[in-house]
Amino acid sequence: MSMRLRFSAMSPAESSDESGLAATQSAAAQPAATQSAAAGADGELVQHDVPVDGVHVLTLSNGKLNPLSVEVLNALADAVGAAEAAGSRAIVITGNDRAFAAGADITQFTSSVEPFEIAPADRVREIGGAFLRALNAVAHAPCPTIAAVSGVALGGGCELALACDFRVATTGSKFGQPEILLGIIPGGGGTQRLTRLVGTSRAKDLIFTGRMIGAPEAQQIGLVDRIADDGASALDVALLWAGELAVGPRDALRLAKQAIDGGLEQTLDAGLRLEQDLFVDSFATSDARIGVESFLTQGPGRARFDHG
Repeated sequence: MSMRLRFSAMSPAESSDESGLAATQSAAAQPAATQSAAAGADGELVQHDVPVDGVHVLTLSNGKLNPLSVEVLNALADAVGAAEAAGSRAIVITGNDRAFAAGADITQFTSSVEPFEIAPADRVREIGGAFLRALNAVAHAPCPTIAAVSGVALGGGCELALACDFRVATTGSKFGQPEILLGIIPGGGGTQRLTRLVGTSRAKDLIFTGRMIGAPEAQQIGLVDRIADDGASALDVALLWAGELAVGPRDALRLAKQAIDGGLEQTLDAGLRLEQDLFVDSFATSDARIGVESFLTQGPGRARFDHG
C-alpha cells in the first residue's frame, strides 16, 4: 500500500543560496542553515508517504540542509496530525542524504541584515512556539516514532530526532547542539530531552561546548539506538523496525508509551500509580483479549492483532 498526502505549507519564494554554510559537514556544525531553500520538486516542505501498511514516512524537503523554518515546523505538525488521523501504527521521520535537518532557519531570528538587527523577543517566542508545537506533536504521537538520520542532525534537527521514540543513523551521521556557538541556547527541547536521554553531564558537555559527535559516539551515550551498516540506509533500517512495531498491539503500544513518557514527568510513586491505571485500561482493549486468548490456546508469541 502506498499513499501520498499533500500539505499546503510552501516554502517562501526566496533564493536557495547557502550563505554562511560551507559544503563540508564541519561547517554544517553551525546550529542552523542560513539558507532559504526551495522545497521539494512538488512544492511540499514535508512529504508524506505510506510505503508499508500502517507505517507513515514524513520526509523533510526544504533544500539540501533542511533548515527548520516556521513553515517547515507547521507542515511537520500538520503531517503528524494527518498520520494520526489516518490510523498510523508507526511514523518514520527522515531528511535527505546530506542532512536530516541542519537546525533552525537562523535568518528568521533577524529583523534586518544590513544593518544587522536581531529579532525582537515576541518574534523569537513565536519561532520557539512553532518548535514546541511541532516537536511536541511528534513526541505525543500515540504510535512509535523513529528518526532515520543521514548526514547532519544539528540544533533543531537534533532536537527533532530527540522528540522521536527511537533514532537510527548512518555511520557518517553527525549530531550536536551547537547553539552555544551563536551565543544562544537550545530552544526546541535540547536542554530537556537530551538530558533525560543521555544524562546531565553528557548533555551539558554537548550543549556547553557545541561540539558535534559521530554516530558511534552517539550510540555509545544512548543518543542513537541503531546504526545502519552493510550498505543499508538509515531509512531502510527504520522502515524494517517500524514494520515490526506496526504489526504489534496498537492499543497496548499506545498505553505503554503513555506510561513511560508520562511517568518520567512525575515522581516514582505517581508513575507507578499511572502504570497501574493504564495496566487496568489495557485489559479493556481488543489487544488484551486477542493476546491472552492466543497465549492460552497457542502459546506465547503467536497472537495476530487486529489492525482494522
